[in-house]
Amino acid sequence: MSSENLLVGIGYNAYDPVSGTRDERESEESVEQVAQEVYASITAAGYNAVVLPLSKSLMSFLRRINSLKVDVLINLCEGFLGRPQFEANVAGVFEILGIPFTGSNSRALSLCQDKFKSKAVLHAYGLPTARGRLISSADQAVDLSFPLIVKPNSEDASLGIKSDSVVFDAKHLAEKIKIVIEKYRQPALVEEFIEGREFNVAVLDNDRLQALPVSEIDFSGMPDNVPKICSYEAKWFEDHVLYMASPPVCPANIDETLRDRLQQLAVAAFQVMGCRDYARVDFRMGKDGRIYILEVNPNPDISLNAGYARGLRAAGIEYHDFWMRLIDRAAARKEQQWLSLDYGWDQGAMSVDMETFWQQVFESAWRRKEKRWFGQ
Repeated sequence: MSSENLLVGIGYNAYDPVSGTRDERESEESVEQVAQEVYASITAAGYNAVVLPLSKSLMSFLRRINSLKVDVLINLCEGFLGRPQFEANVAGVFEILGIPFTGSNSRALSLCQDKFKSKAVLHAYGLPTARGRLISSADQAVDLSFPLIVKPNSEDASLGIKSDSVVFDAKHLAEKIKIVIEKYRQPALVEEFIEGREFNVAVLDNDRLQALPVSEIDFSGMPDNVPKICSYEAKWFEDHVLYMASPPVCPANIDETLRDRLQQLAVAAFQVMGCRDYARVDFRMGKDGRIYILEVNPNPDISLNAGYARGLRAAGIEYHDFWMRLIDRAAARKEQQWLSLDYGWDQGAMSVDMETFWQQVFESAWRRKEKRWFGQ
């Protein structure tokens, strides 16, 4: 199908200051800017497009997609109602309704959202990760060697990661774990801190997996008393001293052996985690030269000034060309009709009785509530 005959929807989670309960709003507010950048890029390339914010009502969002007869959805939804943990749920609804969308499927999004489970899967496939523990109480023993880094287990965009997230003794470890659990309402991931260099590799799935040029976070300008990490301040506050002291360099100034090793690990991690279309893999390299996978981000920041777009430019791939490839892939998936099921999406209206559907969902949830949490 040619670009002239396609209507491309650009879906993103709109920032809601009422639903948001935390002070880290910069990462959430930035998604709207990304949506506008994507819109400008693909319309200039000849596509018909519409920007679709997902705010408080998922049903209104879905009805608009249906009424407009959107052919392909660019999925920039990183959560719902201020909760990144709902990112996979939103994609799951797209799958149920047969809406073709760009990026990873709900299974990969859910797995990568859980940092501890991701580490377990990567480790099971023989890929290197730092030693870590999932901690649900500040009193829980941690059999790891200091220094340690403490972060929320199921957040992204460096949420919950600050300069004091690196701790050097049991007292500060317990304090930081308590803060993470209480503020983010989830277990804390505690890992052995890898002192050294930080890299990331963007991976593009375009019939074959392509690792883009390696990018490095240059920590050489960091103050001596600050851990060399990509904290929330260093990632989102452009006028912050830590942001200015940690510029990205792409392509990284590294030898071919290290470059090849990082790119190979990135492609392997992409495959192991079940990613689709595009993703970014973050690494730390210790002073001993050992490489560790920090995380796999299947829905990375794709704004023009972010790491993924930087990798595209270094590889000689135009921003609009990248989106054209992804739109074509999503349109091809629509042609395949996921699981060969017809959900009635092309019939002009949803074939699902939504009132009955949600009643059944709520009744099922209530039955689960009446069961004991464990053992049933």
